[in-house]
Amino acid sequence: MSSSSADTRPGAGPLRPIARGRVRASDRVYEELLSAIRNLRIPPGASLSETDLSASLQVSRTPLREALARLADGGLVSVVPQVGTTVGRISLREVKEARFVRESLELAAFAVACGRPDRDVAACRELLAAQVRCHANGDLTGFFDADEALHEQIFVISGYRGAWSVMQPMKVQLDRLRRLAQPETSNVRELIEEHTAVIDALEAGDAAGGQEVLRAHIGRGHRYAPALREQYPDYFTD
Repeated sequence: MSSSSADTRPGAGPLRPIARGRVRASDRVYEELLSAIRNLRIPPGASLSETDLSASLQVSRTPLREALARLADGGLVSVVPQVGTTVGRISLREVKEARFVRESLELAAFAVACGRPDRDVAACRELLAAQVRCHANGDLTGFFDADEALHEQIFVISGYRGAWSVMQPMKVQLDRLRRLAQPETSNVRELIEEHTAVIDALEAGDAAGGQEVLRAHIGRGHRYAPALREQYPDYFTD
């Protein structure tokens, strides 16, 4: 696997060897590569070597090729015979579409969650505390994971956790943009402040107030995009 400046990006790092288990090897390879692309451990535009990937993941070529074919079907990699495989760049058109879907579903889930008399925000508070710790320790990957888990909790509390799962394939491009923006300290502080406001509103049952914060929060990618595209032009398309 080769890249240019991407290895300096937060989250960049080696792939994890695929552990043996009941799940098919190709599925485990797919999940690891998808996670690496989503979190920018493998950056947009990177060239992928089957030989290097097989060695890093400790798998044979067959499950690796099956996983790459699935990623190609999802538009996350491009496989050109006799040329090679490259990671797709961030599509701003797909980012915009993913933001629309996420905003529509999450605002609806938040309103439902606020109306549930048994709503419990304890798990949200714990995840927020984890984000604060990760920020203090410079753990951007941990921060991102806690961020995702916190938003998932809104769907859990609403009773529509499946809607969060359904949204994930569309959200990869948006997640890559979010991950690229995270190193800015001011961005992280603002994220924590917004998460605090969302949790407070959920606890109080303030659907309108929480939705207002969520709408601005989810729309951050749109605001980040122009500056990030100028800073990392090789990472973007359309």
